[in-house]
Amino acid sequence: MDKATLGRTGLEVTKLSYGAMEIRGPRVWSGRPVDDADAGRILHAVLDSGINFIDTSYDYGRSEELIGRFISHRRDEFILATKCGCSVADCGDHDETSHIWTRDNLLHNIDTSLMRMKTDYVDVLQLHGPTVQQADEGQLVDVLKEIQASGKARFIGVSSYLPNLPAFVDWGAFDTFQLPYSALEREHEDWVTKAAETGAGIIVRGGVGQGEPGIGRGSEDRWNAWEKAKLDDLLEHGEQRTGFLLRFTLAHPSMATTIVGTKNPAHLAENLRYADLGPLPSDVYAEAKKRLDTIGRTAISV
Repeated sequence: MDKATLGRTGLEVTKLSYGAMEIRGPRVWSGRPVDDADAGRILHAVLDSGINFIDTSYDYGRSEELIGRFISHRRDEFILATKCGCSVADCGDHDETSHIWTRDNLLHNIDTSLMRMKTDYVDVLQLHGPTVQQADEGQLVDVLKEIQASGKARFIGVSSYLPNLPAFVDWGAFDTFQLPYSALEREHEDWVTKAAETGAGIIVRGGVGQGEPGIGRGSEDRWNAWEKAKLDDLLEHGEQRTGFLLRFTLAHPSMATTIVGTKNPAHLAENLRYADLGPLPSDVYAEAKKRLDTIGRTAISV
């Protein structure tokens, strides 16, 4: 499987990575039920396939616990990223997730995450979507560096988006940025490049347009954009839309890895098949962007 260097971390990551939010269970964000056997099966399938980067978070339901239960004994086979700043409150039939941007909570998050995942360290510890003001007032970068100095995290990053991203890029403090990007959500396209120019490694989320039509927030709007741009015309014979989207994301020259989550081994195999085909040819990538520009699905200028 193709690999890329995750910016100044020097970590060699597979360009297709696994998003463990999909094994969070039903208590968080209307997740789907997942039994332990299925969770173990998909996690082992991920590693057996050669994928070597797994992304999770303190507030992804059972995700961290299941990683610890089933693949902690294979810890030397994968690069592990999680997120902090999170809290989880039991609300009876579901859990509410919010954020607490304090030193004490970040320290609680990392210690709990390490305990759940049965490991002494994570490779990347990311702030989970703070505003610039929250990060500044909480002196969160200093806390991340404190955790890093303790050996509990090798590198520090932020999962972010506009309008907070420009300031975070200017800070020059983060080893990685996790950013949303796909053919159907191109707002951060130029910011992927800008962030990478700081030396940071770029982790893309939402790289397959958040899944099939009818699934996920904003699905109808995204897939209407696909239709308006006539992207079906660009599909190779037998190519699925999600496969095209994955290869579109892989074509961005500044991304290192793109997170794709599933709990279905058949879907994992399909993602692997398209990833093995590699990025879209440069002319197809350019034509897709041209068509999307025409309908207003374009990048926001840096």
